[in-house]
Amino acid sequence: MRLIRAVCALALVLFGLTACGGGDAVSVNPLTATANDVGSTTAATATISGTPMTGITVGTQYSFTPTASDSDGGTLAFSIQNPPSWASFDTTTGRLSGSPKVTDTGTTLNIVITAADGTAKASLAAFSITVTATPVTPGSATVSWVAPTENVNGTALTDLAGFNVYYGTNSASLTQKAAVSNAGATAYTVNGLTTGTWYFAVTSYTSDGVESARSPLSSKTIS
Repeated sequence: MRLIRAVCALALVLFGLTACGGGDAVSVNPLTATANDVGSTTAATATISGTPMTGITVGTQYSFTPTASDSDGGTLAFSIQNPPSWASFDTTTGRLSGSPKVTDTGTTLNIVITAADGTAKASLAAFSITVTATPVTPGSATVSWVAPTENVNGTALTDLAGFNVYYGTNSASLTQKAAVSNAGATAYTVNGLTTGTWYFAVTSYTSDGVESARSPLSSKTIS
């Protein structure tokens, strides 16, 4: 059987993972409320308004501060009902802020922020905040090679047809394969690699199906 020389050089060009930040925040329509102090002759009013974000991804900073006022110039204090466990609340400004962790995924319902001056008070309509996990972006690696030009016996290789890129997470068992049916190819990018160390090797093959031995292994760690 005719044997082809193995791919004589193998290089691995490393490409980093795409960064995850948080997704776009989802907002509800602006919320506004006004309340009167019905116990006074000239009723004082407190107002509160704002558009709290209702969606956030793990690891993203959340911050919402309502706009509030008191018609008679009184000092407003803020309170909150059903706050998210991952957030802090400032009773002086009404600011709700925090950065949720993976364990905080889910929805906090019926959050209500209230502004009051001791007599008049006003509350935003109840809203919810949903925390979702950060999307996982798969890694990639580009494997490059120098194609063989001779058979093992030293004769010219004239019917090269393409290459096979073998890869896997076990260096002794590369269970996945990508066929590159182009004799002129010198590189191939493997996508969809999950976290961990991946190993790669390349073979060449002829038009009649004769395949060379595998090249030396290269590896890349996806983190």
